[in-house]
Amino acid sequence: MQLQVPAITDGIQVTYGLAAIALVAFVVAKLSKRPNLDAIPTVGSSTWLGSWWAGIQFMTKAADVLREGYEQHHGALFKVADLYRWTVIGSGPQFVEDLRKASDDELSFMEATNDNLNIEYTLGHDVHYNPYHVAIIRSQLTRNLEILFPNIRDEVVTAFGEILDLPGNEWKSVPAFQTVQEVVCRTTNRIFVGLPLCRDPDWIDLTNRFTQDVVKEGVMISRFPKVLAPLVTWFMTSVPDSVRRGMKHLSPIIEERRRHLELEYGIDGANKPNDFLSWLMDHPEASESSIKDLTLRILSLNFAAIHTSANSFTQALYNLAMNPQYMQPLREEVESILETDGWSKGALARMRKIDSFLKESQRTEGMACVSLTRKVMKDFTFSDGTVVPKGTVIVAASQATHHDNSIYDNAGTFDPFRFANLHEEDGVGVKHSYVSNTPQYLAFGHGKHACPGRFFAANELKFMLAHIVLSYDIKLEDADTRPQSLHIGINIVAHPTAKVMFRKRAY
Repeated sequence: MQLQVPAITDGIQVTYGLAAIALVAFVVAKLSKRPNLDAIPTVGSSTWLGSWWAGIQFMTKAADVLREGYEQHHGALFKVADLYRWTVIGSGPQFVEDLRKASDDELSFMEATNDNLNIEYTLGHDVHYNPYHVAIIRSQLTRNLEILFPNIRDEVVTAFGEILDLPGNEWKSVPAFQTVQEVVCRTTNRIFVGLPLCRDPDWIDLTNRFTQDVVKEGVMISRFPKVLAPLVTWFMTSVPDSVRRGMKHLSPIIEERRRHLELEYGIDGANKPNDFLSWLMDHPEASESSIKDLTLRILSLNFAAIHTSANSFTQALYNLAMNPQYMQPLREEVESILETDGWSKGALARMRKIDSFLKESQRTEGMACVSLTRKVMKDFTFSDGTVVPKGTVIVAASQATHHDNSIYDNAGTFDPFRFANLHEEDGVGVKHSYVSNTPQYLAFGHGKHACPGRFFAANELKFMLAHIVLSYDIKLEDADTRPQSLHIGINIVAHPTAKVMFRKRAY
């Protein structure tokens, strides 16, 4: 607000003027030090000034640029100008296979993520360089899904009931993304930290804001030379405040669990809470961890889980509200399976139309135009002989792949039961399931760095969709127009303010 006051001082004007000059100088320096990629064809301008302007345009037209490159250079590499660098794009099964087979000291997922979001400064050195919590996701979280299913179910049902607060049988309009985000936040934290914290309004607000803050501040830090990153972090990041706020909630829980580890839970821990916080505390590398470190890792898990799941489910909700004709076949599937199996993880696994609806929504909209982001750690030669130099960021053109008519019939059309029908045709158990990864379906990545939490996320979102079709009628507030996704660079975001109308289902 102060910048809008007419009586702004000359000193402040000079300061901002110098900052602008420094920023321009930094952009020039960054552009001049980009890896030499002259041998790789360019989509857009390859001149210094032209590529700078193309990088600005990429912020709003990334999908169009990548689709053009995909069509012109399918199966080969091309490059596009981002704001401060060239990004190399690849497509086709062989390219994906090359990425999958490359070692981390050749093509690094972690360093690419750090380059994009400055994880070592926002979330901290230990979270970036020693992410032992990821192994817990792959092991305990995935293994315990069947045991945890009643908790997932209870929180989804309770959260929707309390958040929607529907009056009788009347229609009620609610902001879709905000509603979904709160349900996802509560359900996810039911598994991460348990009751009653998962329902605490301040904890919900903190974990929802944390993702936005980390992304915003990571991008902000990247605007400055690397040598200044620690200083910029100290002045500009709100993560330390978020951690202190989180510690107020988690400190008493962690201290209580440590105090009663043997007395209350028994030597074998049979009565210990079965949630991610307990698994984290049990990890050998966390035995001496501070409450601050444990809090930061729980917040980091929320950073990875909440926005992605909320975004994916909101897209599916928009598709269902726009196409009410699909409600009945989904209901029939859910009711038929519940009649024989009841609510269980196994029952969810049999709901192929529910599974397909979510996967098709993610195929058509998705989270981003690209996937399999890697940083080249040393000059790397692809199987076609193309050499990509050290320091390059390389990605797969996932959205263009998902919209390729040679891979998917009528790829531009939302066909909710596409993958359920493919399962019936092929008779293959998991090939077409929501969580499966192939060179033709890259929403969760592919290979060893595929999203480790996708099995939990899929169970959570599948139950949410099954619960909605069983319990509610829904429609769009504006019945003629599906809310359009926002495109910000490579990112695809479900419309953040559109409303969906709910009412209790009339049996």
